[in-house]
Amino acid sequence: MDARLRFWSVWGAVAAIATLPFLLTGGLVWLDLGEEERRFFTTIAGHWLPIGSVLTIAALVAAGVGLERLFRIYVRGLAGLAEQLDVMRTAHAGFRVEERGPPEVRRVAQAANRLAAAREEALAAVEERVAAAQASLATERNRLAALMAELDEAVVVCNREGRVLLYNEAARRLAERSMVTSHAVAASGALGLGRTLFTWVEPAVLGHALDSVTAALAKGERSAQQRFAFVTPSGRVVRARVAPVVELGRGRTHQEVGFVLLMHDATEDLAREAERSQLLFEMTERNRGAVASILMAVEVLTNAEAGSPLVPRLVTAIAREAEGMRARLVQTAAEAERLLAHRWPLEPIALGVLVEITRRFVEERVGVGVRVTQEAIEGEWVAVDLFLWLHVVAALVERLRDDYGVETVTVGATAAGTWAHFDVRWQGGTVSFETVAGWELEAVTVRGARYPFSVREVLERHGGTMWFDRVKARQEAVLRVALPVVAREEQSKGEGETKGEEQEHAYRREEGRPLSFDFDLFAWGSEVGKLEDRPLSELVYTVFDTETTGLRPSEGDEIIQIGAVRIVNGRVRREEAFEQLIDPRRPLSPESIAIHGITPEMLIGQPTAEEVLPAFHRYAQGSVLVAHNAAFDMRFLELKEKRLGIRFDQPVLDTLLLAYFLFPNQESNRLEALADRFGIAMVGRHTALGDALVTAEAFVRMLPLLAERGVVTLRAAREAAQQTYLAKLRY
Repeated sequence: MDARLRFWSVWGAVAAIATLPFLLTGGLVWLDLGEEERRFFTTIAGHWLPIGSVLTIAALVAAGVGLERLFRIYVRGLAGLAEQLDVMRTAHAGFRVEERGPPEVRRVAQAANRLAAAREEALAAVEERVAAAQASLATERNRLAALMAELDEAVVVCNREGRVLLYNEAARRLAERSMVTSHAVAASGALGLGRTLFTWVEPAVLGHALDSVTAALAKGERSAQQRFAFVTPSGRVVRARVAPVVELGRGRTHQEVGFVLLMHDATEDLAREAERSQLLFEMTERNRGAVASILMAVEVLTNAEAGSPLVPRLVTAIAREAEGMRARLVQTAAEAERLLAHRWPLEPIALGVLVEITRRFVEERVGVGVRVTQEAIEGEWVAVDLFLWLHVVAALVERLRDDYGVETVTVGATAAGTWAHFDVRWQGGTVSFETVAGWELEAVTVRGARYPFSVREVLERHGGTMWFDRVKARQEAVLRVALPVVAREEQSKGEGETKGEEQEHAYRREEGRPLSFDFDLFAWGSEVGKLEDRPLSELVYTVFDTETTGLRPSEGDEIIQIGAVRIVNGRVRREEAFEQLIDPRRPLSPESIAIHGITPEMLIGQPTAEEVLPAFHRYAQGSVLVAHNAAFDMRFLELKEKRLGIRFDQPVLDTLLLAYFLFPNQESNRLEALADRFGIAMVGRHTALGDALVTAEAFVRMLPLLAERGVVTLRAAREAAQQTYLAKLRY
């Protein structure tokens, strides 16, 4: 019950109790009077009752006014003082409660301020000692962070649920290149602390690798790791290696608490490797021509006049040089063949990923149209050397184009027991079995580059086979390659691993290696349960704000700027912010420009809401939305959902409602008032990102105050917000 209601309820009860004896006494006296005495008192009452009633009402009004003033000074003043004392424990240093009201209340405020000053002195001394004790540790952590920042290889550490706990700059760049975005909208939030890795890493591919690692750990292999490749949403080919993070649990048993993912963007590597190989073999072919010319000259000199004394010596010198050049070319070609054959080890790859990589490579290198069939190939894996495989398929498709005029092919894969069938289909002319057998024996050639391996050698290296088939029902011809299926528990260590690589692997597997973060991220987020029943301290939040053309979203006003920042484990992640101007495709009112300062010229060339809001939807995925006066901002988003095909269906918390729940006796709970109350610097007021940052800092400071009021879960926070009258406002 509200304090004011309680006060007047008590006052009414006291007044009733005080009046009751007089009423009872008057009633008893009235009953004891005679007839003449009653007529006498009735006459007097008729004259004096109106005057007495007026005086009584006036006295009651005067008493009420006086009591209201006393209530405002003492009761409400003390309640407001209590709210400020709650804020004092989480506010900035130097925060003091207001010393106002009657002398008794001011003395309480003065005593509280003296205690606050003494507390700050004690905290300063403790912080100084803690800072001195952690100086060396901070230095080591900074060195490690600097090392990780300079690594070319992308490093991501996740907990068991795939939530990102640590990443370096190379991983952030790789994640941004992996997302499909507009040229005008940055891939904000593709990677961030607390975000799921599966927004740009294929879940099935990574899940298979993790299953293999878990199986190896169950067998007692402490150095379990798995290599794999995947294609990102933007079409990048990434080669990765995953290793478990293991800690010693109860009973001296090792428990898997997360995993480390090392990744490298191999898209350009594939192209560069092909170019280097092509240059190498072009040089080889030219040198072979030179050798032929020299040998021909030798033959001519052999048939020259026998009497010339220079002929024998010239013939001997040319023959010697030609033989040396031939030997060197043979040795170089053999070395190139050896390097190409073992450039990359056979590594497991999902059939679906292999089909997609092959489609892209053949289209780019051969220039034919490639379609993909939709057979169910989930869960099936093969082991391939991507370089050899891609060039073999490209060479076969090129032969079909050049010899049979095939301009479009269809590629696909199906599972057949322990084998996987990779098919290249086309309409029209058929190929004889003899022709296919001949192709197997020829050296692989792509765009004029001749490689020192044949199709058959590549098939033998992969343990596969190839044949020709016809599908009469569809009038299609098929080249089918059969490859062995890789079992889920099978480990692929990689061939030709150098001693340096083995030492590197041992280093990365070393237990107790330091990590550049300052809280136990592996324990965070591991609780399983319904989102609404989870503690507020364990949730990830996206705090956002919008600037708009006006205040009436239902009447056509549009968003012109959106800004957001994430809160992970109670910390505001400013480095993972989202900010974007939006072209509203409608005029801005002078009133709105005066508030946010965004002019029409600033919006020229900016992306529209159709581009920006889906990107923000991805950024906020898997988190709780937070805003100040959230009903206003959410209405703008809700009106766009149906047209854009997205839904912001995650829970929403409103810092304005929570502020009125915590501070009902304060004069204002606007964003400026909260910033002043908590000592938050107002930078970029009325910019979307600036307001989002202030809201986030205020929300972080509210969390311990909510916990003290018993509001510790998301469900409790939403129920507390609904208790305020502002929760009924609609836009």
